[in-house]
Amino acid sequence: MAWSNVGDTLCPIAGALAVVGERWTILVLRELFLGGRRFDDLQIQTGMSPHLLSVRLKSLEQEGVIARKLYSERPARYEYRLTEKGLGLYPVLLGLKTWGERWVHNIDDEPALIIRHKACGHEVSLSVSCDGCSQPIGARDAAVTMGSGYAAEREGRRSPTD
Repeated sequence: MAWSNVGDTLCPIAGALAVVGERWTILVLRELFLGGRRFDDLQIQTGMSPHLLSVRLKSLEQEGVIARKLYSERPARYEYRLTEKGLGLYPVLLGLKTWGERWVHNIDDEPALIIRHKACGHEVSLSVSCDGCSQPIGARDAAVTMGSGYAAEREGRRSPTD
């Protein structure tokens, strides 16, 4: 499967990657979650070329992840805001932060980002738990079942059609 077709599947992971799976896109999302709104700030903090940033922002806007809002008419300048769809990526960014702190950076280093719950002030961490019993769950604690359509799609890749 070509990367350009990665979203042409029933797999929700591949579908998500088709929208946000490019590394520069994740850095743009990081900046938006950190409060960046304007093109120049996004460009400075990501280190992206203006052309590449423009392409990524247009893609995220077309996908409904961000919305542009005019803040200056002369010259026309826009700020970028996460939509509800974009805000839904919060756990993904939190997961990447948590994984990076554990597996990429020395655990004894000062955290680069500290995220606190506004209501109580406690630090936010990523945890996965069972909806039924609230017990923590790791990859070895879960069983995955595929829907019939996705299972057939996967089998179709193994069996070439004539």
